[in-house]
Amino acid sequence: MTASMLAATFEQTGPAELVRVREVAPPEPGPGEVRVRVRVSGVNPSDWKTRSGALGRELPGPFQIPNQDGAGVIDRVGEGVDGARVGERVWLYFAAWQSPWGTAAQWTVVPAERAVALPDGASDELGASLGIPALTAHRCLLADGSIEGRNVLVAGGAGAVGHAAIELARWAGAHVITTVSDPEKAEIARAAGADAVVDYRAPDAVEQVREAAPEGVDRIVEVSLSRNLQLDLAVAAPHAVISSYANNGGDEVAVPIRRMMLANQLLRFVFLYTMPAEALRAAVAGVSDAVRAGALSTLPLHRFPLEQTGAAHDAVQGGAVGKVVIDVP
Repeated sequence: MTASMLAATFEQTGPAELVRVREVAPPEPGPGEVRVRVRVSGVNPSDWKTRSGALGRELPGPFQIPNQDGAGVIDRVGEGVDGARVGERVWLYFAAWQSPWGTAAQWTVVPAERAVALPDGASDELGASLGIPALTAHRCLLADGSIEGRNVLVAGGAGAVGHAAIELARWAGAHVITTVSDPEKAEIARAAGADAVVDYRAPDAVEQVREAAPEGVDRIVEVSLSRNLQLDLAVAAPHAVISSYANNGGDEVAVPIRRMMLANQLLRFVFLYTMPAEALRAAVAGVSDAVRAGALSTLPLHRFPLEQTGAAHDAVQGGAVGKVVIDVP
């Protein structure tokens, strides 16, 4: 039995300097849970926001190990879980949701359904990049039915959710347009398979999107609703759905109710942590299908050792272009 493990922990919310790596007793899986030996931990914006206290969540215990997403191998199962799962490579989501056992540690425990089989051809880095970004993208794209043959607009196509949305939309048979802010991000979006890439700051951004989708766009995956709503409405087709999963850098915005009502358009909000259980299961199944099909890839990686977990959080907070991951020894 393992007596201790290395884990990045914090005991109160605040700056990244509060995160320190120390030895703690490893968790044991309870009924319906699995224990996973983590290989790679993924870092998302919600991870540093939770650590900083920006989301106003209380710690679930005397300490918190951060990070929701990761990849590793199941090494122990709790009561009611098939023992054949021991040795299975998995990707993880919601590891730190209402639990102290995030993925920035050598071991974590999660309910068995939050450890999803990772195919042999998929890397640990890809597994650690799925979770929050890919599940969010799937919900934004497919909550309202098939997008095969439809026009999809992805705001921020070089971000983690945007990148996943481009690849998932292409896999689902859509024509994909994305907006970015600079040439480096444009190259990332093109590599993901975007059919058209538009600089949203360009004075003719609306015209460029309309040229790529003359009949309008049917689904919009939105990262900053208050900043982009006017562009979205200018290019949206009748019956379009705008799915907002964040409001980066924005504030409140007035919604033109009558305009959207007359066009039978839908404004959908997506917050993964409180999604209906059935919808979450559908997103997990859809993302798993895409991984098995080889449809998803990683962003350019920024790797940090476990002892620099705080610096990894700062990199995400600072807007690192690419995916920040932590290598777990």
